[in-house]
Amino acid sequence: MERHNNRALGTRKELEAADYLTGQGVHILEHSFRCRQGEIDLIGREGRKLLFIEVKYRSSGRSGSAAEAVTPKKQNVIRSVAQYYLFSRRIPQDTPVRFDVVAMDQKSIRWITDAF
Repeated sequence: MERHNNRALGTRKELEAADYLTGQGVHILEHSFRCRQGEIDLIGREGRKLLFIEVKYRSSGRSGSAAEAVTPKKQNVIRSVAQYYLFSRRIPQDTPVRFDVVAMDQKSIRWITDAF
């Protein structure tokens, strides 16, 4: 039951992050893109640039900040999923890409561009 509640909370926070990014001029292309390699929370476009966005929420600082939760291991998974996405969607190789993080807590949303 707790896992289901965590997934529902995660989905709500991803939608909140998508709304925030849309307000900042990002066009959201995909929510929760999944493949064998893993998942990317949001994929968006800003001008010509394709954005692969990880959304992290922390209700408290007990486990560290939301941004700190995007570990090198998680970054590698996101890169791998991004490669699959680019290949599967036949996106031209010269398309600029960026990896961002949206870090959220009870009071704020912080958009970290070029996070890794």
